[in-house]
Amino acid sequence: MGKTLKTCGIITKKNNPEALDLTRAIVAWLDKKGIKTLVDREVAESIGHPHFVERENIPPNVDLIVVLGGDGTLLSVARQKSVASTPILGINLGGLGFLTETSKEETFQALEKVVAGDFETDKRLMLKATVYRGGKVVGESTVVNDVVINKGALARIIDLETYVDGGYLATFKADGLILSTPTGSTAYSLAAGGPIVYPSLDSIIMNPICPHTLTNRPLVLPDSCKIKIILKSANQDVHITLDGQEGMPLNGEDIVEVRKAGSHIHLIKSSSKTYFELLRTKLRWGER
Repeated sequence: MGKTLKTCGIITKKNNPEALDLTRAIVAWLDKKGIKTLVDREVAESIGHPHFVERENIPPNVDLIVVLGGDGTLLSVARQKSVASTPILGINLGGLGFLTETSKEETFQALEKVVAGDFETDKRLMLKATVYRGGKVVGESTVVNDVVINKGALARIIDLETYVDGGYLATFKADGLILSTPTGSTAYSLAAGGPIVYPSLDSIIMNPICPHTLTNRPLVLPDSCKIKIILKSANQDVHITLDGQEGMPLNGEDIVEVRKAGSHIHLIKSSSKTYFELLRTKLRWGER
């Protein structure tokens, strides 16, 4: 970590009794170690904790962030600009858990190692998406997993004119397009037939969704690329979605630019399992 752990922020999945119980236990454990904990107002009221700030103010005021929930909870935290280089320990209380690698049973073993400084982090690439309409910025965000442009359920195939570093690539006629980080390669992109990319690699995956031209296949590009997509389909129900959690509707001739973000997230590695073990377990490889 490079410095003594003095303050730990705990971000807990809302309305989850299991997460709240574990939060109480972690607060008590850290208190015995002389480490201050910060939680948000709602969690503080639920567990009777005196130290709280607004949720978005937790990351800049702590040396460690502990996330209790699933990958969705961690994604919502990691997109905050104030997270910067603060290490994140994800405790999985949800489903698959590719980002929240540590199990509930391993919580205090993992914390013991972090307090002792005996841990490693994965530096993960993030993407920045900017939406232009009539030459003006109408939306901007960073993502950990993916930027997705897709049509509504009743819309026809859409045309997405796509450029890489200013050079014309293709006009994809498809249900949509996924631009994914290596971290997000095991999310929507994988379900759409994309490759699994080792999460610490510096690359961007471009994956058309149900393309009309069957020879359109996923591309893996260097993270130095700037990708521009122009929506050529007017009067269609089309949206851009960011990490599956935020989004906005798009109009014909809107431009979406995607490039490497100026920051990374730093996820604390599990000390008990490798990434390949995680893949085998979560994807059930080798099972009959």
